[in-house]
Amino acid sequence: MAASELFTKFARVWIPDTVDVWQSAELLKDYKSGDTVLHLKTEDDKETQYRIDPKTKELPPLRNPDILVGENDLTALSYLHEPAILHNLKVRFMDSKLIYTYCGIVLVAINPYEQLPIYGEDIINAYSGQNMGDMDPHIFAVAEEAYKQMARDERNQSIIVSGESGAGKTVSAKYAMRYFATVSGSASEANVEEKVLASNPIMESIGNAKTTRNDNSSRFGKYIEIGFDKKYRITGANMRTYLLEKSRVVFQAEDERNYHILYQLCASKHLPEFKDLRLGHALNFNYTNFGGSPVIEGIDDAKEMMNTRHACTLLGINESHQMGIFRVLAAVLHLGNVTVQANDRDAENCFIPPKTEHLIIFCELLGVDYEQMAHWLCHRKIITGSETYIKPMPKLQAINARDALAKHIYASVFNWIVHHVNRALRASVKQHSFIGVLDIYGFETFEINSFEQFCINYANEKLQQQFNMHVFKLEQEEYMKEEIPWTLIDFYDNQPCINLIEAKLGILDLLDEECKMPKGSDDTWAQKLYNTHLNKCALFQKPRMSNRAFIIKHFADQVEYQCEGFLEKNKDTVYEEQITVLKASKLTLLAELFQDEKQVSSPTDGRPPFARATVKSAKPRALQPSKEHKKSVGHQFRNSLHLLMETLNATTPHYVRCIKPNDDKFAFTFDPKRAVQQLRACGVLETIRISAAGFPSRWTYQEFFNRYRVLMKQKDVLSDKKLTCKNVLEKLIKDQDKYQFGKTKIFFRAGQVAYLEKLRADKLRVACIRIQKTIRSWLQRKKYLRMRSAAITIQRYVRGYQARCYAQFLRRTRAAILIQKYQRMYAARQKFLRFRSATIVIQSFIRGFRGRRQYKAILREQKATILQKHMRGWMARCKYRRTHHAIIYLQCCYRRMMAKRELKKLKIEARSVEHYKTLNIGMENKIVQLQCKVNNQTKEMKSLLEKLVSLESTYTHETDKLRTEVDKLRVNEGSAKVSSNKITCLMEEIAILRKELVETQAQKKRLEESADKYKAETDVVVSQLKEQNALLKSEKDDLNCRIQVQAKEITETMERQNEEETKQLQVDLNDERSRYQSLLNEFCKLEERYDNLKEEMSLVSITKPGHRRTDSTHSSNESEYTYNSLLSSELGESEDVTRRTEEYPEMKGALDMSLFLKLQKRVTELEQEKQALQVELDTKEEQALRSKKEAEDQQLMARSTELEYESLKRQELESENKKLKNELNELHRALTDKSAPQATAPGAPAYKVLLDHLNAATEELEVRKEEVLILRSQLVSQKEAVACKENKETMTEPILFLEDVRKMKDQGEITQAFVGLKETNRPSQDCQLLNEDGELWIVYEGLKQANRLLESQLQGQKKVYENELEILRGEVQNLKEEINRQQQLLAQNLQLPPEARIEASLQHEITRLTNENLDLMEQLEKQDKTVRKLKKQLKVFAKKIGELEVGQTENVSPAQLTDEPIRPVNIPRKEKDFQGMLEYKKDDELKLIKNLILELKPRGVAVNLIPGLPAYILFMCVRHADYINDDQRVRSLLTSTINGIKKILKKRSDDFEIVSFWLSNTSRFLHCLKQYSGEEAFMKHNTPRQNDHCLRNFDLAEYRQVISDLAIQIYQQLTKVLENALQPMIVSGMLEHETIQGVSGLKPTGLRKRTSSVADEGTYTLDSIVRQLNNFHSIMCQHGMDPELIKQIVKQMFYIIGSVTLNNLLLRKDMCSWSKGMQIRYNVSQLEEWLRDKNLQTSGAKETLEPLIQAAQLLQVKKKTDEDAEAICSMCNAITTAQIVKVLNLYTPVNEFEERVTASFIRTIQVRLQNRKDSPQLLMDAKHIFPVTFPFNPSSLALESIQIPGSMNLGFLLRV
Repeated sequence: MAASELFTKFARVWIPDTVDVWQSAELLKDYKSGDTVLHLKTEDDKETQYRIDPKTKELPPLRNPDILVGENDLTALSYLHEPAILHNLKVRFMDSKLIYTYCGIVLVAINPYEQLPIYGEDIINAYSGQNMGDMDPHIFAVAEEAYKQMARDERNQSIIVSGESGAGKTVSAKYAMRYFATVSGSASEANVEEKVLASNPIMESIGNAKTTRNDNSSRFGKYIEIGFDKKYRITGANMRTYLLEKSRVVFQAEDERNYHILYQLCASKHLPEFKDLRLGHALNFNYTNFGGSPVIEGIDDAKEMMNTRHACTLLGINESHQMGIFRVLAAVLHLGNVTVQANDRDAENCFIPPKTEHLIIFCELLGVDYEQMAHWLCHRKIITGSETYIKPMPKLQAINARDALAKHIYASVFNWIVHHVNRALRASVKQHSFIGVLDIYGFETFEINSFEQFCINYANEKLQQQFNMHVFKLEQEEYMKEEIPWTLIDFYDNQPCINLIEAKLGILDLLDEECKMPKGSDDTWAQKLYNTHLNKCALFQKPRMSNRAFIIKHFADQVEYQCEGFLEKNKDTVYEEQITVLKASKLTLLAELFQDEKQVSSPTDGRPPFARATVKSAKPRALQPSKEHKKSVGHQFRNSLHLLMETLNATTPHYVRCIKPNDDKFAFTFDPKRAVQQLRACGVLETIRISAAGFPSRWTYQEFFNRYRVLMKQKDVLSDKKLTCKNVLEKLIKDQDKYQFGKTKIFFRAGQVAYLEKLRADKLRVACIRIQKTIRSWLQRKKYLRMRSAAITIQRYVRGYQARCYAQFLRRTRAAILIQKYQRMYAARQKFLRFRSATIVIQSFIRGFRGRRQYKAILREQKATILQKHMRGWMARCKYRRTHHAIIYLQCCYRRMMAKRELKKLKIEARSVEHYKTLNIGMENKIVQLQCKVNNQTKEMKSLLEKLVSLESTYTHETDKLRTEVDKLRVNEGSAKVSSNKITCLMEEIAILRKELVETQAQKKRLEESADKYKAETDVVVSQLKEQNALLKSEKDDLNCRIQVQAKEITETMERQNEEETKQLQVDLNDERSRYQSLLNEFCKLEERYDNLKEEMSLVSITKPGHRRTDSTHSSNESEYTYNSLLSSELGESEDVTRRTEEYPEMKGALDMSLFLKLQKRVTELEQEKQALQVELDTKEEQALRSKKEAEDQQLMARSTELEYESLKRQELESENKKLKNELNELHRALTDKSAPQATAPGAPAYKVLLDHLNAATEELEVRKEEVLILRSQLVSQKEAVACKENKETMTEPILFLEDVRKMKDQGEITQAFVGLKETNRPSQDCQLLNEDGELWIVYEGLKQANRLLESQLQGQKKVYENELEILRGEVQNLKEEINRQQQLLAQNLQLPPEARIEASLQHEITRLTNENLDLMEQLEKQDKTVRKLKKQLKVFAKKIGELEVGQTENVSPAQLTDEPIRPVNIPRKEKDFQGMLEYKKDDELKLIKNLILELKPRGVAVNLIPGLPAYILFMCVRHADYINDDQRVRSLLTSTINGIKKILKKRSDDFEIVSFWLSNTSRFLHCLKQYSGEEAFMKHNTPRQNDHCLRNFDLAEYRQVISDLAIQIYQQLTKVLENALQPMIVSGMLEHETIQGVSGLKPTGLRKRTSSVADEGTYTLDSIVRQLNNFHSIMCQHGMDPELIKQIVKQMFYIIGSVTLNNLLLRKDMCSWSKGMQIRYNVSQLEEWLRDKNLQTSGAKETLEPLIQAAQLLQVKKKTDEDAEAICSMCNAITTAQIVKVLNLYTPVNEFEERVTASFIRTIQVRLQNRKDSPQLLMDAKHIFPVTFPFNPSSLALESIQIPGSMNLGFLLRV
């Protein structure tokens, strides 16, 4: 393709820039061949020129179309070059906030310097099981690919993480290991995955440090092999370390720190266990103060120290070893503070001042001799052939020796920790495969590069060579797989540079040789390098201005190395004398570090050999030293690197390249210069170059056809897609070298996809222009027609208006004439009427005046007569009163005089004695009589009072009536007076009016004149008032409207608040239910785990030799499962574990520290539970004692009632006996009566009747006597038994049946009982002495005994009262203690914060209510027991009474029976009435569970029988057990049922039909237990027959709770089955499949999409999901599941579909487009249609899809202006802010006509949503299960009508 076709006007290119490296520009005119200059315009509208090199004629790189920018895979770009790569990474990082990008097989990770919510467990679950190209780039995707390939290909894997310091290598490696630990789990219970993760904080503390580029920089390389077993679960791990930076121990650059562990020690100096270390602040030690930056912002070293110690404990490093490590490290710090002073006289000598504090501490901590250490720090031993010299060292050399010793000690500690970590991570089982994670340093270049940088860059050369070979191999395999011709691709070969370093006479070889020379130095080594490689190797150069440096051209850049220090670092010398002193240490750990250097493990064992120093001996030994001591650091590093490369070559590598975006550690800030340097150094650009050299763009034929269908004509489209694509490409691209056809894909050269996109965009643009032209012409035509029709309409309406106006004028003229005529007539008539009415009024007033004057005269005469009459009567009455008063006064005076005289006489008589005697005679009788009279009078008084009250009530009623009448009369009287007054006033007014009439007539004219004026004024006022009235009315209406609006708003706000409160309460209820059900789910998991462990232990016990006792009660104990057995099961589990550990002592060694800690924690919990149980046991024992006493009392009561019954029966028999005797005597008299000789003759009929009667009576008498004898014998036996029992128990009661008698209620019962007893023991002689039956003696003895018994009864009652008093006192004491405890709790709660206070109060209230419930339940059980006993006694009494009645009815004479005629009677067989119960034998219970639960096939039951038949059968069996009052059978049946359902569900846990069937039956069984429980709340909908079938004896409320929990467990299991069935379909059916064909256009995809790790097994569509939903729904309906339960399950299914779809949408950039939003909306509408078809709109399933609907709407709405932002914020209320921002960041245009979302718009959205309070979590919880409820659903099916089919093999069940 010619350049002129691509470099046209408006084409965009990249030009170099000094600031941004590359800058985008646009061509202002077309490029023509031969042009030397390109005219460009940059993005800031500046015009510039780009000069083309005349030699190379190389044009600037073209820019990719905007549609390709921001791709997940860089290989999907059409133009593959450095600016395109840089721009794509920048757009993803800055605009979309995406830190991960694929570049072929490499994952590029840019450090965001910010915590991102993309590493949670929900993200791990989202990536688990997914193909690598299906989701957005992520470190989890790489880890999943490695894990999947390991399982599929049976090949070990490696993840190579590299990058600069601060690029995030350690974090990426940590997240990869965390992914493996989360996804795979561990093969044993030793929590290996936790140990693998726990190794990170340890290694970071001892191997990481703060640098200028990174606060947590790894100063060593490590390769961690994570081992897996055959089930691909983690079994263990192994770690190798490389090149620890030991120089950092003794020196740090400015703003850097030493290793973290040293600062953690200083920060923890206050701990008591660290007091002996004598640590201080980090600034006080030289080794931690060189950098001058001892603190990292945001890091708490003391807290990190706690994490480090916890990790050490988890990995098995015990406390003593930890303290030993800390002592050694503290000693290193003190060693750095040891000062060395030079000798003033001799500069070659130095010494340490005596009693140096830090050296003393150093020696004390390490347990070495102070004098020896002080001596050998300043001296060295030199041994010649014959003599030994001790030579002092100069100060500088001594300081270097001290630092070398410190580095050696730290390196030894480092190696020891690595060794112990590896030992803790060592696999306990055989390793099947592994995944290695290599966290190694990237390419480094500084201003001064030394030996460390040389080794690092050497390692990167080796890794880059392996990387290039792997990339080339993959490209070659792809071409061969597609069978296309390929040629060798030229790529950079690292082998020359590697040979320069490691080959014979290479740099490392010459360095080792120079180290062996006696006087070797850095200068001589540099000269050897110049002589060997300069001008001979193109990759080796010499700096111009230096003779002690050299330059190597690496693959990334050329680096200048300074030779100074190379030899010393390669030797890593430590004097042997110092090591000898350390070996003699008293500290065991230090002796272990240095006692045997030869035991250092190899690199493969986790110990880096090159990190150990070479101990320099003073004298050559006789024996040849080991090869390990001969090896230099460089040689060891080379060997370990070779081993690493062998390991990597034997695995499948996966590459992660970490990029540091800026040096200032700013969040989401991109520095292009730094990024380009790292991209070049890490090999990403080399990967791009290799890909671009071949065919980087690859399309499948179907993808190519779907994308470029617009470039084809109709005739070009053939049935064969491959042939169609070939024909089209041959027409579009003439140069056939630009593409190749493979078996399944089309391969394109770089730039061809961009050219095709340009052609496609041009074609679409032309089509758009044509559509726009047609639409615009159509719009203009429509506009013209609308204007024309509007003009015609306006003309028509104007002309009509004018005609109407003229007609209106004519009508107005005619109307005015008529109005004038009628107005004049009206005025004349009104004038006449006024005159007429005035005349009539004057006449009436005159006539009325005359009549009133005459009436007044008559009235005056009448009033005067009345006054005279009353005056005369008053005068006569006054005279009579005066006379009557005088007479009465005279009588009073006379009578007073006579009374005084009589009083004197009486006083004289009263003083005499005879008078007193006469008065006292009969006084007592009088008092009694008076008392009686008083009583009678009080009774009469009460009756009179009652009558008085009634009379008063009637009187008040009548007085009220009279008062009302009086008031009415008074009112009438007042009105009459007023009317009379009015009459007088009116008369006066008439007179006045007459006077004024003349004046009015005179004023009439004036008034008429003023009336006109007034009328005009009033008219004005009226008009004004009308206007004001109108205004007031309008204001009133406005106010009413406002009031109504405000009232409406208030009601709406109140309703809204109520709705919000109800919703909140509903949410709280659902949360509580979900918490309970999640706890139940965890309990089920623990139970399953316990069962599995039990099975494993049983298997272990089988394999172990020896005898072991089996628990015979295991099965019964296991079956008796109740709701309150959780604690006992946990205790049993812990006891079982401890017993097994005792039986198998060899298993103790296998237990790790974490399990030990867990068990220790569990032991403490169990001890607390034990104490609580002990307290509860004490209370239970007290209650048991009380209940025992009550039971004994009840037994005694029962015995007394039996005695009462026997005595009653005896009395009844005796009375019957007396009656029979009387009848016999009467019959004898009747027979011997002389008055009737004929009637009593032997042959007479009366004689026969009497004789028959006599015979029957004698027979009855004999029967009665026999019964009396039997009863007496029974009483005697009972008496003897009771007497024996009482003698055994008490031996103190002298009286028989005393306790029974005490229970009797009255004296009559006692008398009767003892009559019976004495009668049985009375001798016959005494009876004959008194009378025939001995009644008198029995009564007398009974009365005596009764008196004694009453006395004893009173004493017993007194004791009872005293006991009750003590109990009440105890209760008062308990209440006092409870009050004190409540006060203490209140005081504690007041000190807590509000939330904790509420929680504590709720907890306390729950415990209190629980205790009360338990007490009430105990009381209820006791009452139930007593009720059942009383029922039994009543049944016995009723039965015996019935027998007696039957016996009485049988006493009919035989003659009567023979006289009655006997006629044949037809007796029909009565049909059996079934009670809805099923009877079974106890031995058939296992058979019942087996046939009904374990071996039942749901499909046959669901199709042929009634739904829920097993539940009905089980309940009918329970009913029969309840009917026969067998609690053991009820408990056994229910427990077996629960265990059987659990067993079948565990066995068939993945079968939806089984799980659904038993969920339906379990819920139906639960409903049956509620419906027939006898509780009123559940009996409302029952029929009378169903109410008769209620349970009678047992309350199964606790078992209902257990069965409800079982139903919840089954529901959760059903949800898991649904999720497993729907999970593979959701993403393919809802997102990937194009339901609406042609809407979404495919974009170019990268390498990852094409080479997914799992082959396509067939795609799912939306129809697949709908079919699956139909299948689930039909199965549930066939099983008769409750409709409400079906709605909840459908809601859960739709939530799974919505959450999984939304989560994948949030993690897939390629799915966030406008067309995909349209597809999702259509798919959701289809699901809603399914809900409508199944009548499930009210299930709440649609609401669960609301987040997905809003996300789809968000993809489709306009996203530009502030109005759009406001609309988005109001629309998207079901998705969180993080999800909205994520969708906007991921939004990707599929076509060029769509626009990207700008960063400013996203910021606007964030600002508007910053006050929204929602979860920061990005993904929805797809594992969330809504809390399930089981609404009561009674059954109308009658139990007696249920038939059991023979196919169920339940013939042993009998219908009752």
